Amino acid sequence: MSAKKDGKRNKPKTARRKRRGYRAQKTSIFLMLWAVFAALSLFIVILFGVSQTSITTSTYKREASRQLREQGPQIQTDVLYALEEDKTSTPGMELRRLSVVYDVNIVILSPDGAVILPQEWEEEDKDGVSYREKTEILLERLEEQNTDSIVYESEREYVYGSKVFLFGEENYLYVTKSFALTQAVSGQLVGRTLIMCIFMFVLSFAISGAVSSWFTNPIVEMKKKANALAHGDFTVDFHGNDYGLELVELADALNFARDELSKADAMQKELIANVSHDFKTPLTMIKAYAAMIMEISGDIPEKRNKHAQVIVDEADRLTTLVSDLLELSKMRSGLEALQETVFDMSAYLRAVLVRFEYLTETKGYVFHTEIEKGLYTRGDETKLGQVLYNLIGNAVNYTGENKRVFIDLKKISDKVFRFSVTDTGAGIKEEDLSTIWDRYYRSSETHKRPVQGTGLGLSIVKTVLEKHRFVFGVNSEVGAGSTFYVDFPLATEETMEEDTNTLDKS
Repeated sequence: MSAKKDGKRNKPKTARRKRRGYRAQKTSIFLMLWAVFAALSLFIVILFGVSQTSITTSTYKREASRQLREQGPQIQTDVLYALEEDKTSTPGMELRRLSVVYDVNIVILSPDGAVILPQEWEEEDKDGVSYREKTEILLERLEEQNTDSIVYESEREYVYGSKVFLFGEENYLYVTKSFALTQAVSGQLVGRTLIMCIFMFVLSFAISGAVSSWFTNPIVEMKKKANALAHGDFTVDFHGNDYGLELVELADALNFARDELSKADAMQKELIANVSHDFKTPLTMIKAYAAMIMEISGDIPEKRNKHAQVIVDEADRLTTLVSDLLELSKMRSGLEALQETVFDMSAYLRAVLVRFEYLTETKGYVFHTEIEKGLYTRGDETKLGQVLYNLIGNAVNYTGENKRVFIDLKKISDKVFRFSVTDTGAGIKEEDLSTIWDRYYRSSETHKRPVQGTGLGLSIVKTVLEKHRFVFGVNSEVGAGSTFYVDFPLATEETMEEDTNTLDKS
C-alpha cells in the first residue's frame, strides 16, 4: 500500500518536472523575435552584397565582351596601319599608345607563342600563364570556329584574337581586357558588406530588442493576469496595451473565459452548498427519528412504524439525490453512450403520464393533454423518458393554485413534432431564463411540492437533449406561467425499417 501511495504522490511531482522541462526547451517570444529580426537584417545585407558583386562582375564582363566585339576590328586596323605606315615611331610604343587609347593590352604573337611586339613584353603574362599556352588556346578557338578572328572569355580576361600579316609572315594579334578592375571592385564590395553586416548586427540587436519588447509587453501583462485568474481573481481585465486587432480579440476571448469561469465557480459553490444542504437535511432526520425509535417509540408499534417510515422516505431522498448526481456526471463526462432506437413517442408519453395519475386522485391536479397519435422519433428511450418526467414534474411543482398543467404533443412541420408542457405558476424572470438549465435551480416559492426532486432535473434535461442534438427551450411570462418545449425529429418509414433490420440482424 505504501508503495502505491508513494507512486501517487510522485505523479504530480513528475508532471511538474515534465512541465518545467517542457518550458525549459522553449525559447521566449522576445528572443525569437530578436533572432528573426537580426537574421533578417543580416540576410538582407548579405543578399545585397552578393547580388551587387554578382551584378557588377556580370555587367563588367558583358560590357568588356561588347567593347571587344565592337572595337576589335578597329583595333586591328589601327595596329596594322601603325606598324605598316608609321616608319618613324618605334612599333612597341605605337602598341602601347593604342593600348592606352582603347584601354586594352595589345600583343603581337608568333604562331609558336613568342612575343614579337612589344619586344620588352614578358613571355609570361601577369596571371602566370605563358603566351605560348595562350597562343595554343587562340589557335584552337580559331580552328573550331573556322574564322580569322574571335572573341572569347579566358580565366581573368576577355580576348580578341585575329590572324594578321606583319613583317612578311602570318602572326597573331592578341588583344585582352582584364577583369582586374572588377575583381578589385568585388573585393571592396565584400569588405564593405562585411562591415555593413557588423554594423547591421549591432543596429538590429538594439532595434529588434526594442521592437520585441514592444510586442511582448502585452503578452507578458496578459500572462500575469492569467496567473491571477488561475488563483481565483475574477476581477482582472485582460485589456491593456493592445497594439493590434489580434491582441484585442485575444483579450476579448480571455475576458469571456474569465466571465464563464466566474459563473462556473459560482455555480459550483452553489451546487456544493445546495447538495450539502440536501444531504444534511435527510441525514439529520434519519438520525433524529432513529433516536426517537430508540428512546421513545421502540415499544409502541404504531409510533415506531411511523418514525421508521420517515427514515425510509429520507433514505429514498438520499438515494434519488445520489442517483441524479451520478447520472448527470456520467452523461456530462461521456461515459454513458446513448442507446438509440425508433419508438412511439405518443404512446410513451401516455405511459409517463400514468405515473402522475395519483396526483389527480389525491391532490386534485388536472392534466389537460393533446397528444397526436403515431408520432415516432429516434433516440434513447429511457433518457428521453427522464426528460418528459422531469419537465412534467417541474410543471406540477410550480403550477398555480388552480393546479392545472397543459401537455401537448403535436406535429409542427413534416419533419418535426413538439412536446410542450405549460404551468400556470409565477413564471421565470427574463434574466433567469438562460441560467435555469445550468445551475442547481429551485424557485423561492415555499409551497409543498407534490413531486419530490433534487434540483438537478433541468440540468439532466439539458444534458440529455444536447447529446441528442434536439432543439429545446422555455418561454415564460412573470405572473402567467412557463412553457417548456422540445422539438423531436419525426422518424420516417425508412428510418423505422432501418431500425427494424438492425434489430433483426442483432
